[in-house]
This record gives sequence, C-alpha cells and structure tokens, in this order.
Amino acid sequence: MSDTGDVICQELSDLCAQRQPLDVILARAVELVHDSSARFHWTGIYELFPDNVLRLGPFVGAPTNHVFICVGQGVCGTAVAQKRNINVPDVSKATNYLACSQETKSELVVLIRRGSRIFGQIDIDSHEYAAFDDAAEILVQKVADRLALAYEDQQSRRPEPIGARHTAGT
Repeated sequence: MSDTGDVICQELSDLCAQRQPLDVILARAVELVHDSSARFHWTGIYELFPDNVLRLGPFVGAPTNHVFICVGQGVCGTAVAQKRNINVPDVSKATNYLACSQETKSELVVLIRRGSRIFGQIDIDSHEYAAFDDAAEILVQKVADRLALAYEDQQSRRPEPIGARHTAGT
C-alpha cells in the first residue's frame, strides 16, 4: 500500500503545481484514498475551523448526518482534542462513537496537520472489524501530510490575511 500512497501523493502534488483550488485537491484525495482499499466503505475530510468545529468536506460513501462535529465529541472530535490519530478496530467498544451507519464496524481518523497546526482530518469507516492495519495507516498519513502542504500553499497565495479559516489548533 505504501507505493499506492506515493502514487496518490504524486497526483496531489501535480494538482498543486497546476494551482488547482484546494476543494479540487481535497475531493481528488478522498476519491483516491477511498479507491485504494476495498475495506474503505466511507471516506471523507472534515476541516477544522477556528470555532473548534469540524465541518464535513468532500466524501465518498453514504450521506451522513454528522456534517458538524465539535472538537472533543465522537472519535473525530476526540482525535483533534487529543492531537492524535485514532484507529478504532471495533466502534461498538468506543463510548464516544457517533454512529454514521449501522454497518460501520471500524474507523480510522488521521489528522491533516503541519507541526502543531491542525487543518482537518481524513476519516474512514469500514464495514469490517479491524479494517485498518499499519499499511493503511501509513498510506493515509502520507496523504494527510501532503494535504497539509496543500493547505499551507493555498493559504500563502491568498492576498488578504486568512484570519477566520483554518487557523484552529495553533
């Protein structure tokens, strides 16, 4: 899977070099990650905003009611609050799990971050228990690291100060 991560990151780098909008880069990243494993049944990006709310961005899979998640709530919010990735092999054993689907058995949340600055996260659900092995985590981490560079690049090209968007976690 690590070669797959390199291929995905190269495509994302090419999109960045073409100066594609961040929304296009994020959507393509979600598609590529989702397609990298038959065990990935829902893949999405939640972006972190300064009000400490994660907002759902592009995703592949069934629609979810969890469009907004406060930092500290659910697995996604906990990952940001604790500033760490979280791999849940069995969501029925996670007391803070926010159910998106009855079929979800495991979840992986990988932060999109650069240093202490968190831009968002890649969230993946699977209908299989313990779906996320070390190779899957490494692949998603590579993509998240590449997306953090895309966030920084996009923000550095804005003519006015950002101020309001994507500054949480600093």
